[in-house]
Amino acid sequence: MARIGFIGLGNMGLPMAGNLANKGHEVAGFDLVRENLGQAASRGVTGRRSAPDAATDVDVVVTMLPAGRHVLEVYGSGVLEAAKPGTLFIDSSTIDVASARAAHRLATEAKMLSLDSPVSGGVGGAEAGTLTFMAGGTKAAFERAKPILEAMGKRVVHCGEAGAGQAAKICNNMMLGISMIGVCEAFVLAEKLGLSHQALFDVASTSSGQCWSLTNYCPVPGPVPSAPSNHGYKAGFASALMLKDLKLAQEAAAAAGATTPLGAAAAQIFGLHNAWGEGGADFSGIIHLIRGKQG
Repeated sequence: MARIGFIGLGNMGLPMAGNLANKGHEVAGFDLVRENLGQAASRGVTGRRSAPDAATDVDVVVTMLPAGRHVLEVYGSGVLEAAKPGTLFIDSSTIDVASARAAHRLATEAKMLSLDSPVSGGVGGAEAGTLTFMAGGTKAAFERAKPILEAMGKRVVHCGEAGAGQAAKICNNMMLGISMIGVCEAFVLAEKLGLSHQALFDVASTSSGQCWSLTNYCPVPGPVPSAPSNHGYKAGFASALMLKDLKLAQEAAAAAGATTPLGAAAAQIFGLHNAWGEGGADFSGIIHLIRGKQG
């Protein structure tokens, strides 16, 4: 079993750290929010006074933070100096590719192994330990990280070198945002044409319109009982987080010279959804904006 420092015990980090502790790892955690430390203790995570303290005398440091600047701030806060040489740093935050590569450089200069490994699966997947990890970094770092990641998820994919995990995450979520808008538009059109939700679902879920946004996260109540649409659109993946990822995809597209007109349109539409006041609701609630009626 490994000794793990876990920095960032929010909605995702807290259950992830708890799952590591449940699998027998010795987990020391830190978060700026004191309440999160209290909740972590109930999941078997030992609280630490600072980020460098959490990185002291451990084999692995995992970070789960809101944005690239927070990751770089933590890496520059003394955690690299506090960690022993050869410590594995895993960043599971969803951040921009440039910041991910900068974090890799800082870790390498400090003689650490590093991996960018964002996740897919949301809070529900973090609680259930069924996350998908998309990893970028050296093969040696990935092989060492794999058993740690497998303690928190059901699928772990090595996507390539530094930054490749973040690249895979933003490409995946751009597809997800675009497809959800398409599914919502189809249901709104069906409503106008007098076609029932169930009839459209029964046809499209077994035809060429089939996609994850329809069959797993159907944006109308009824067809998929576990979908947020059947639970008041309580966020499994908040619209604000989808907007964040779509913006990251657009930044990456601009930097790489890629043409992504549907990705750009999706970012604009989710921007309107957030401005409309539903940023904290599940992203499938974008159907309310398309209908022109708030949920």
